[in-house]
Parts: sequence; C-alpha cells; structure tokens
Amino acid sequence: MKNLIACVVLLSGFVFIYRLLKGSALIRRQKFIQGFIFPQTIKKKIYEAYPHLTESEVNEVVRGLKEYFHLCNLAGKEFVSMPSQVVDLAWHEFILFTSLYRTFCNKAFGRFLHHVPAEAMRTPTIAQKGIKKAWRLSCRREKINPEIPIKLPILFAIDAKLKIANGFYYTLNCKGTDATGFCASDIGGSCGGSGCGTHSDSGCSSGCGGGD
Repeated sequence: MKNLIACVVLLSGFVFIYRLLKGSALIRRQKFIQGFIFPQTIKKKIYEAYPHLTESEVNEVVRGLKEYFHLCNLAGKEFVSMPSQVVDLAWHEFILFTSLYRTFCNKAFGRFLHHVPAEAMRTPTIAQKGIKKAWRLSCRREKINPEIPIKLPILFAIDAKLKIANGFYYTLNCKGTDATGFCASDIGGSCGGSGCGTHSDSGCSSGCGGGD
C-alpha cells in the first residue's frame, strides 16, 4: 500500500513538472512570435496582390499572420486551418524565406509548420476539424463565446473587412448568410455538421498548419 501511494505521489510530481515546463515553453514561444519582425518583402507582395489596401491595412494583415501563429502555438501538433485568404498569402510569402522560416518554426513551435493545401488533406473532415480548432482558439484568445459569439475574431473578420476578392467571408447571423458566406455559429458547433448553414465547405483557406 505504501509503495502504491509513493508511486501515485511520484507520478503526480512528474505530471506537475511536465505541465509546468510545457506552460513555460508555451509562454516563451508566445513572446517570440509576438516580437518577431517579418521580412518587409511580405508587405510588398500583399500590396501587389491587393493594391486597394492602405499601409495600415497591410500591417493588419501581418498582425493577422502573427495571430495565426499564436493559434498554432496553442494547438501543438493539431491541424489549424487558415480562415483568411489574405493572411494565407502573407504566410505563403513568408515560407519562401526558407531558412528564416525554418528557424522561426523551430523557435515558435519546436517543429516545422507545414503549409498544407486543404484539397490535399487525407479526408475532408481534417480541414473541417482544423477550422473548428481555429475558431475555438481564436475565440479563447479574444474572450469570445464560441457558441454564442457577439463578434468575429480577427482572422474570421479580416477578409470581409478589407474587401478581399474571393476571400472567406463569415457572418454571425446564419439566417442572413448568402451562398458564398460561412456561418460562424455553425463552425462554433451549434449545428455540428459539415453541411450546416448554407455552405458545405470547411471555410478553410488554401493553407492549414500541421507538424511533422
């Protein structure tokens, strides 16, 4: 009996230390992501693709990319779909700096973050789960109730806000969603299926994050 109690205490100690170290690494990586400065070329490419954007709006896209990386940090090795076309462009341009991107990934996530096209997923449900993961983590970071949202998180609002052509537009009002829109509460789980609302797509942009 004493040996069993000792084992339980020892195991509890290991679990506590593991969680402590994991939390410390999470915070350290969060600070690294927040303080990271992206290559200026990324902004130039955003301007070229979307010439209607102002300087402040391009900066908002770059902040959106950091926000996506924060979600990936929180998600660990789980897939996190990219909810925005314009932020996805910024991510893709960052990847072209191959050496810098690899170094960034190692410090930000402890692994390489792949850019996986949604259509290349093994099954459609992977992208669907990824967008739900992005939604819930975004809501957690912005203190939004994912089941009954009163506003859209930045990554789910930015394409519509910046009037991105062929972007992903989300709405809080499911009844008013048109054929090209995505219903936020469906993603949040109140409906629960890939065919909920007015759109059967996952709402995932071309890129979804995944590890080795």
